[in-house]
Amino acid sequence: MVDAHRTFVIVGGGLAGAKAAQALREEGFTGRVILIGDELDHPYERPALSKGYLLGKEDRDSVFVHEAAWYAAADIELHLGQPVVQIDRASKSVILGDGAVVHYDRLLLATGSEPRRLDIPGTDLAGVHHLRRLAHAERLRGVLASLGRDNGHLVVAGAGWIGLEVAAAAREYGAEVTVVEPEPTPLHGALGPELGQFFTELHQEHGVRFRFGARLTEIIGQDGMVLAARTDEDEEHPAHVVLAAVGAAPRTALAEASGLALADRGEGGGIAVDRALRTSDPDVFAAGDVACAEHPLLGRRLRVEHWANALNGGPAAARSMLGREVSYERVPYFFSDQYDVGMEYSGYAAPGSYDQVVVRGDAGKREFVAFWLSEGRVLAGMNVNVWGVTEPIQCLIRSGSRVDQAKLADPSVPLEDLGQ
Repeated sequence: MVDAHRTFVIVGGGLAGAKAAQALREEGFTGRVILIGDELDHPYERPALSKGYLLGKEDRDSVFVHEAAWYAAADIELHLGQPVVQIDRASKSVILGDGAVVHYDRLLLATGSEPRRLDIPGTDLAGVHHLRRLAHAERLRGVLASLGRDNGHLVVAGAGWIGLEVAAAAREYGAEVTVVEPEPTPLHGALGPELGQFFTELHQEHGVRFRFGARLTEIIGQDGMVLAARTDEDEEHPAHVVLAAVGAAPRTALAEASGLALADRGEGGGIAVDRALRTSDPDVFAAGDVACAEHPLLGRRLRVEHWANALNGGPAAARSMLGREVSYERVPYFFSDQYDVGMEYSGYAAPGSYDQVVVRGDAGKREFVAFWLSEGRVLAGMNVNVWGVTEPIQCLIRSGSRVDQAKLADPSVPLEDLGQ
């Protein structure tokens, strides 16, 4: 079929969807491109929501992937504020909440993820927050500023990336912060105890209080307002605001209802896709947070929730929709900024997959690179306040070569000279 007579529909108005639409035009596709998002805002990037925008250091316009006028100029049809409620694969169409039916020749699901909820009493109180959408960040930004002015208390449930970044922002505003986390360190699943302890000390130095090995069991309130948060250790922490930061779940309801194959929970859940980001239906693709893809380098399925995966996965899916030869095998990458610490992480080192952590540099001075190794091979690397090393770290991961651990720990030996 000639491109001009084909319609490609993208469900999901985030970074992955917007970059996929852009890539379709850049690759020369001349048919209809319809981008459907359930938010009223045109597509935006999420990292700033827990970093610069939340801190008031970036303005609202800075978060958008493209200016609003770009979509019309690129002949991208935007349907905003209208969710897709059903996929009819037999008729190759999607049905919107208002009953409208949109036909597709190829469909991309970039529906992202949503915050997991706390299943405890009190979560309906006005002072309980989640952070995923721009509207969440706008509300939370004002709340943190008020807490800082009034010496108020924030309790954060969960010491993952979002929880820690919001805790850092709250402390910069001047709020009191307590973080409740069931694991023994922050980021325990992502970094293990060795590097988790680094983030414990970083936040403690800035006045954050941690309660490890504990979970929230109740949020106590009166007249709709939060007063305190209680843990399973029967401790009661003063709180004016509670942030639920206990992870995110892929938004797979549409895919599941339409009979598309899903990945196992052990693989991270999400929509199962091959290395070309194609689902079990050859005309349906998935990218971004919701996609659990076969990863040729890692030899397993993997669902990655971070910004770089949306940035790169959307265009890869677009090329695959066009029939190009695609093997999506980017090394997983993410970054975080907390106080005066910036970090980048490349690779994948699940708990139990590594047998050694090697540190290059001085962790005490907060300028170092940490490597997770298995049998002498680098699985992942995290550079903290050390810049310009992402590419050589990723080359080490890709090479699969055994490295000299003494040289790996020696900052005078260029990373480019290792693994050869």
